[in-house]
Amino acid sequence: MPESKPARHTSLGNRAASLAALPVAPLYGARLAYLAYHPRRSRERGHPRDFGLPSQELKIRFRPGKYIHAWLCPGETDRVVVLGHSLGLSKVRSLEHARFLHDAGYTVCLFDHRNHGQSSQDPAWRGLGDRFASDIVSVVGHLRAARGYRRARFAVYGFSFSCFSSIWALTHRGFEVDALVCDSGPGHDVAPLLRNFLEAESLPLPGLLRGEPARSVVTGVLCAVGPAMARASSDQWPPPAAGKFARVPLLCMSGELDPVVPPSSVDAFAARYPQAETHVLPGAGHLLGLRTDPEAYAGVVLDFLKRTLG
Repeated sequence: MPESKPARHTSLGNRAASLAALPVAPLYGARLAYLAYHPRRSRERGHPRDFGLPSQELKIRFRPGKYIHAWLCPGETDRVVVLGHSLGLSKVRSLEHARFLHDAGYTVCLFDHRNHGQSSQDPAWRGLGDRFASDIVSVVGHLRAARGYRRARFAVYGFSFSCFSSIWALTHRGFEVDALVCDSGPGHDVAPLLRNFLEAESLPLPGLLRGEPARSVVTGVLCAVGPAMARASSDQWPPPAAGKFARVPLLCMSGELDPVVPPSSVDAFAARYPQAETHVLPGAGHLLGLRTDPEAYAGVVLDFLKRTLG
């Protein structure tokens, strides 16, 4: 059946609008890359007490006048799990994970990466992979040096994009942990994940830039500039399977229905490391494993932590 005139006119009008928006498309793609690491802050309400967790507020300085905000939920002093969060979110989103970990006896520390939650702003636009990884290094170092956990065994627990930071923290000299847990990541390649992030509407895209050819230009710039800002080029990521990268036990979990970091990308990453374990969460989307099947999800994590932390 031939296309109706109104539909054809609408399609032509959309394309004309997209063509008119082409001059701003590269600038907007670069802006989206910046926003991915410096998101607009939304007010997320939640506190450890809402989940029956004891807590202490921590402010961990990463440079003069700048700090990482964290909640420390004390449990057993010989086993500590440090919980991150995905880009654009905050430690509030990790409270459900903190509860099942604390119920199992672990001391849990939840923190906000810089530019997120209650942590300080860092306007830098390059070297962001190292900067986010250094947040983790700062938190673990503070707990060991100032909070009485020097002899504890540590696990770092990342979510989506913070899985990359959790892995990259191993490049920092002197940083040692006993296990890594990754939920919905990391993927083998960074650029496709940014494209998937955009397709999942996790980044804002105005109507004029949603159609072709403007959308392709925005996407191309985002996928080029985003990894460059993180310094996650193909020759740097994934890291080589040597040293700590070949030694620290690693659990990578992925949702069966995850459109952002699909299981195939997670499996391709984990296949490089002999000590890595993978687990696909049936029926789960991006970052939804715990909510999809709380008992099964917690069982996978706790089994891994028992084997690696005790």
